[in-house]
Amino acid sequence: MSEYKHIPVMLEEAISGLNIKPNGIYVDATLGGAGHASEILKRLNNQGHLYCFDQDEYAIQKSHEKLSQIGNNFTIIKDNFVNLKEQLNRHNITYVDGVLYDLGVSSFQLDIKERGFSYHQEAKLDMRMDQSSKLTAEEIVNTYSYEELKKIFYQYGEERFAPQIAKKIVNYRQKKRIETTVELAEIIKEAVPAFARRDAHPARQVFQALRIAVNDELRVFEKSLNQAIEMLNYQGRIVVITFHSLEDRICKQIFNDYTTTHFPAKLPIKDVDKDIAYRLVNKKVITPTKQEIDLNPRARSAKLRIIERIKEV
Repeated sequence: MSEYKHIPVMLEEAISGLNIKPNGIYVDATLGGAGHASEILKRLNNQGHLYCFDQDEYAIQKSHEKLSQIGNNFTIIKDNFVNLKEQLNRHNITYVDGVLYDLGVSSFQLDIKERGFSYHQEAKLDMRMDQSSKLTAEEIVNTYSYEELKKIFYQYGEERFAPQIAKKIVNYRQKKRIETTVELAEIIKEAVPAFARRDAHPARQVFQALRIAVNDELRVFEKSLNQAIEMLNYQGRIVVITFHSLEDRICKQIFNDYTTTHFPAKLPIKDVDKDIAYRLVNKKVITPTKQEIDLNPRARSAKLRIIERIKEV
């Protein structure tokens, strides 16, 4: 297995956005390589505690080693963050002071070719965040119908050549099962016209779509984010880092739902304000600096949004 490495995206902006209280209860919903978690833990005293979620055994092992060098006031929960409220309640936590979501694929998942996330490296088609789950990218590309594949590529990858790619996959697998990342990437490359291969790798959006489908990412994010918002303490904050428009759209809509009201126009403004329990910390989305993108090109599509509870629980 390749060597582990991880570069946290928009680290300073995320930590600043959480506005960490030393004795607070914080949640890193996407532990990964513990880049953000480490910085949160450093800012907590003995009364504070950090809860981390991840499904990946390798991430949990490496992150535990890293966090243990900082302190022992942390708990790693091996579960999907869709169960955030249930799992925190099991630890007698009903309210938290901050939650971080970093929705990008961890650097080590991309770099460890055996995980099958990258179209640049030869590996079995996998893409599971949780290695104990059954559904893999290989099963999807070899068993889903043309219509199902086309819908996944359109909906999750916003791939304009979805019909051509889906058709090419269905035709190819009639002769041979599609088993590896490079094999699939070549099929996709052959399916799209030459002009579409110039700016970015033609497999990028399809691989994104398959990863989202394998891990049911959009549904679980929406459910989890609503849970996290409801669990915020007064002045508690949620920081969300997204990497594609589908996730950012969900985040933006949910944040807007909690920070705006739709009362009749004649209702006094002061009465409307009383019913708004949250505010947007940054009205305009925050993006990485040029310096960060130069150092870590994977940060280029990142967007950061922050919401804060402004009403007593």
